Amino acid sequence: MELTPLCWQLLLLSTLVYSTLGQGGASLSISPDSSQFFKYKSVSLSCEVQGNSAGWRLKRNTVYGERSDCGRKWGKQQGSSCIVSLIPSDSGVYWCESGSGEHSNAVNITVPVLFNPASLSVSPDSSQFLKYESVSLSCEVQGNSAGWRLKRYTAYGERSDCGRKWGKPEGSSCIVYLIPSHSGVYWCESGSGEHSNAVNITVPDGAVILESPALPVTEGDSVTLHCRYQGTPSDLTADFYKDGSLIRNETTGEMTIPAVSRSDEGLYKCTNSKGESPESWMTVTVLSMSLLRLLCSLLVGSPYLLVTIILLVKCCRSRTQGETRVPRKTHQDQLGDHVEEE
Repeated sequence: MELTPLCWQLLLLSTLVYSTLGQGGASLSISPDSSQFFKYKSVSLSCEVQGNSAGWRLKRNTVYGERSDCGRKWGKQQGSSCIVSLIPSDSGVYWCESGSGEHSNAVNITVPVLFNPASLSVSPDSSQFLKYESVSLSCEVQGNSAGWRLKRYTAYGERSDCGRKWGKPEGSSCIVYLIPSHSGVYWCESGSGEHSNAVNITVPDGAVILESPALPVTEGDSVTLHCRYQGTPSDLTADFYKDGSLIRNETTGEMTIPAVSRSDEGLYKCTNSKGESPESWMTVTVLSMSLLRLLCSLLVGSPYLLVTIILLVKCCRSRTQGETRVPRKTHQDQLGDHVEEE
């Protein structure tokens, strides 16, 4: 997904901040059960609490760094549920939280923009980096790229542009030599407020990281996760976890998923003899959904495209028929040919 979908699946800093699952005896359920929705789709989010549910609230943190409760500018409270009619700015992480700070599992919801004029690429494609490693972030804009800037929102609540206290602009890219305070959400933004997909980057204080894709992967792709130690590929035996549960032990320090599916989407981390990595969310985009979004993007971006294609086909067909059609001779023409032959 690209999409992302913004078209691509949006990865948020709050996925890490609220990554401890299942605490407080509460769980967040979603109906219909999906992580991606089209615009204006209605979704029901429910806090299922064991015991006294008083004081529990549904909260979210969007790609814009806005943390708020259901019923405050978004969502409609109905009993223990919150009904949300989704738009792209609703993309974010949702969870239940008690007055004492306990919280449930987190759910990442993405509402892609059908036509996104810009995308953010990351090189190398990883969501975690060790201290002092560098990453190149590039804004790839369709059409005029003037006015587009790379922005970020850090764990400390700081929102700023590349080149202002962090990063070095190089053409359409920004080179960042990372330290832990650089952990946060990065995206491209135009002067008029349009946004690209968002990428969540983590720089832990520890010595172990999980190299997992920062950008969404397409269903059916082969994906390899690396458990790295101190900046070099490690062959230390590593345990790999998904959503808090051990899924595999690998003596090579890396785990390959030959063909990812939607069931592989989730929070991953690894542990080895040197320590434990942070968790990172891996987004899996369904191919059929991507094709549908691409078609919609083309039609929205060029409203006359379909009419133009039909007219071109008719024109070519008419021309071809005109060139290949042999005129049928009348009886008089045939007599004239006979006289000429004599």
